Amino acid sequence: MSRLGTLGARLYRGEVGYDFVGKRKIWYGVSILITIIAIAGVVVRGLNMGIEFSGGAVFTTPKAGVSTTDIRQTAEKAADGHTVVVQELGRGGLRIQISELGTKEALPVQEALSKKLDVSTNKIDTQLVGPSWGEQIASKAWQGLAIFMVLVVVYLAIAFEWRMALAALIALIHDITITVGIYALVGFEVTPGTVIGLLTILGYSLYDTVVVFDGLKEATKDLTKQNRFTYSEVANRSLNSTLVRSINTTVVALLPVGALLFIGGGLLGAGMLNDISLSLFVGLAAGAYSSIFIATPLVADLKERDPRMKALAKRVRAKRAASAKAEAGGDRSAEEGDSGPDTDLEDAGAAPAGVVGQRRQPASRGRGRGRPSGKRR
Repeated sequence: MSRLGTLGARLYRGEVGYDFVGKRKIWYGVSILITIIAIAGVVVRGLNMGIEFSGGAVFTTPKAGVSTTDIRQTAEKAADGHTVVVQELGRGGLRIQISELGTKEALPVQEALSKKLDVSTNKIDTQLVGPSWGEQIASKAWQGLAIFMVLVVVYLAIAFEWRMALAALIALIHDITITVGIYALVGFEVTPGTVIGLLTILGYSLYDTVVVFDGLKEATKDLTKQNRFTYSEVANRSLNSTLVRSINTTVVALLPVGALLFIGGGLLGAGMLNDISLSLFVGLAAGAYSSIFIATPLVADLKERDPRMKALAKRVRAKRAASAKAEAGGDRSAEEGDSGPDTDLEDAGAAPAGVVGQRRQPASRGRGRGRPSGKRR
């Protein structure tokens, strides 16, 4: 078994672990800082909306022997100063995009490009997009996002509880905000492909969160009937038990998306691949982060405010304090090596705050060994 597999097995059995829930204030601070940077990027730089949303014209040329700089200067001169975006396509052609360009203004640009490339005008594919179509796409995207959020909250509230539904919703908003902020900071164009990518990452973002929540639901059944562990400690163990699986699934999902982003979009110059792959790449990474550092710690925070969980935490602290006091006072049975029947008390005092370990079994005293069986003569 590999080292990662061995670590995953030990995490699952509770032999080792990291106190994610106990250090939740650190993760909250990091997430708030990242979110503020993302929002600042959207406010300061804004989103580079594609012509599908702002309206304009797209010119696709055949394989050209002219540099993109020359083509941009030619198009800007013919378009009377409109912003021009030039992209290289994989087959050697060019994609020239000019926002807010009407039908009358598009014809001089097409003629100027054909003259610069020394090809006929019918060899240059011209597509005009009206701003109303982009508004319809944006409106439908917002409607789909709102419906998805409502359905997710309702389902999680029924399948689990309202605290988990609220935590998952906050994690989703966190992921979408970061992804949109990265788009603003990088300057990538927002197209219908970007919207598709954003809607796609919502499912990936929920996957790891629901897996952890399902394990947490099973682990916390009848939790108040014992006084060894608090809700936060059980939540931390559930998170550690699925940690390696979450990392593995995220890495496996990021590999093909990274290939689309860096190879397809970077080397081949495919614009649509950039639009979809960047949102998927950032969203997958943010979703894995939020399921580990945001969703589960937030559920533990909300749950610890429940009066029953407060009473449980109080009983756990009292029992551990009694155990520590007994050990400090030099219990006579402990000095004589008597394990005693109260092994729960010993385990509760020895268990770390962030890791819920396996319960130790009492050592066999070897009673009855060597005795003859049967009736005494």
